Amino acid sequence: MNKSVSDTFRWCRRYITFPLVVAVGYIVFVLFFNENSYSRSAQLQDEIERLEAEIKENNDTMNYYRSLYMSLNTDPSTLERIVREQYHMQRAGEDVYIIED
Repeated sequence: MNKSVSDTFRWCRRYITFPLVVAVGYIVFVLFFNENSYSRSAQLQDEIERLEAEIKENNDTMNYYRSLYMSLNTDPSTLERIVREQYHMQRAGEDVYIIED
């Protein structure tokens, strides 16, 4: 047991130098404790992906309402359908029955 400890100590003194310890310490600091650490970069990348998904969803919604706006301006039957469905309006002498789920 004493020989293995002595061999280990001798190996450490030979290969683990002060510049190596400083370099490893600096790399550990940069990777884990720095403002631009790996974990912070991963969090920011997740947030970027979430925001890009939200932008895509908002663009899809905007395109839907833009096309609805164009069809409401050009097609009177679409305007009548939207008004009758969403605002429960009716023609004179017509009965409207509302069925809710």
